[in-house]
Amino acid sequence: MIRLLDETTVGHIAAGEVVERPLSVVKELVENALDAGASRISVAVRTGGLEAIEVVDDGAGVAPTEMALAFARHATSKLARAEDLERVTTLGFRGEGLASIAAVARVRMVSRTADRDVAFAVDAHGSEMSEPEPAAAAVGTRVVVRDLFANVPARREYLRGPAAELARISAFLSTLSLAYPHVTFALSADGRASFVFPAQRELDQRLAHVFGPVAARALLALPAPHEDAAIAVRGYVSAPTADRADRRMQLLFVNGRLLRSTQLAGAWSAAYSTYGLAGRQPFGVLFLSLPPDGVDPNVHPTKSDVRLRRPEAVHGAVRRAIASALAGDASARMRVALSFAQSAGDVPAEGYRSAPFAFDGAGGEGARGAEEPTLRVLAQLDATYILATDGTALLLVDQHAAHERVAYESIARRARDGAPAGEPLLIPYTVELDPTEAARFEEAREALALGGFEAEPFGERAYRIVATPVGYGARRLDVRAFAAAVAGDVPGLRPQERVWATLACHSVARAGDALEPAEMSALLERLIRCENPMHCPHGRPTMIRIEPDEVARMFKRT
Repeated sequence: MIRLLDETTVGHIAAGEVVERPLSVVKELVENALDAGASRISVAVRTGGLEAIEVVDDGAGVAPTEMALAFARHATSKLARAEDLERVTTLGFRGEGLASIAAVARVRMVSRTADRDVAFAVDAHGSEMSEPEPAAAAVGTRVVVRDLFANVPARREYLRGPAAELARISAFLSTLSLAYPHVTFALSADGRASFVFPAQRELDQRLAHVFGPVAARALLALPAPHEDAAIAVRGYVSAPTADRADRRMQLLFVNGRLLRSTQLAGAWSAAYSTYGLAGRQPFGVLFLSLPPDGVDPNVHPTKSDVRLRRPEAVHGAVRRAIASALAGDASARMRVALSFAQSAGDVPAEGYRSAPFAFDGAGGEGARGAEEPTLRVLAQLDATYILATDGTALLLVDQHAAHERVAYESIARRARDGAPAGEPLLIPYTVELDPTEAARFEEAREALALGGFEAEPFGERAYRIVATPVGYGARRLDVRAFAAAVAGDVPGLRPQERVWATLACHSVARAGDALEPAEMSALLERLIRCENPMHCPHGRPTMIRIEPDEVARMFKRT
């Protein structure tokens, strides 16, 4: 038998979609305050929000003649017709937030508009609502929610303890405040102040509260918005030296709306390609400003996600903005870590052998002028690290990671420019692989050819190596080790770039290889000209600078 549900049941069902926990109430009320133009928002909770939630703002307020409509389902001041859904400019628009809250709690609203001398108050619970009564209050709105889920006890069983629910509210409010620096936010719990963020242009205090003081200092500000005026990207992203185990702190705002979407996670990975270690994730906050008709927020009852009308363009703009910030940071850290490498031509040639691994220069934008201080190579440590100094500090360079970066950028540049990537071998050699190795190698063969490494089938699971990358020389690649390594993942790299990174890794100086002074100097000179000289293609650092104060601490001078 089909029945028409009563109003109370309908309210509980609708509230179940919108009001999941105390945080849901805070979110709805705070977003209403922002839509009302509030410049100050105060939130107070008791017992994690189960006993009481109070949100006070100094926004436009609600006229007494409209208070009943404010609690009516599907009544809103933010839409007039269906076409308006294609150009939503407010955080709220569904017209069911207050109705859903009143369905599962007791709500009191006190509000005053600027054109009235007194405020008016109403009480709502379920389908019952009192008549507006005069009250004393400043311009704005105060909403008090009590006994949340008291009439739906089963819902309370799924909530966590008061401390956990308060932590959710605190995290949301502090995160939301990042997008509204002109608004003062305050939170108190059980009569004690948790935080107050005064309105300010700088976000230092709020970033430190959201990410932690140490992590906040590792954040890089994105450069000016991308040239596409329709897609503006602002925000802060972590330096490559800082990362976390998961993506939870990759925060995203679209037109001021805090989302939990992962649809731009690929843009983060692509931008951090060769900057971050495998298995680690960057963090930060992005603010996207898009045309209202470029975003569809009507895809989730809690408005926690949106659909982008031009996802590829947005993805590209985000990737470029992050990559630009990382490139600028790499250049700045290079200026601090490394002045200009001593050229191989500046040292006597007698007794020095030429570098057998010398790819031609990486050709990046990072060449430094000869007028800058000279870096002097001192020694090779453990046949693995290059020790150098500029007279002020010590620099330790991982010779394999540094050479890998030089080789990778040379291979990638030649592939992009269409320049000859390979040199034919005078004496080709053959390799035989097992079925698994052969399958992986076959998948990588096209990308290998673009990188200059050419192999021809030479029988069942056998290949003849006929060409190697320019400057690679006659060194034989361990094809079996390569076939195993190429299956690994490098965050953000396209398949062919992953192959090039693996090819570079297997074609350069390794830990344990003895290098002559001229070779070490030439390697540093080429490294400084790379687009990203601070990390190998797999994200490991290429160099570490040891400042004099660190040395002084070792000798107990400070």
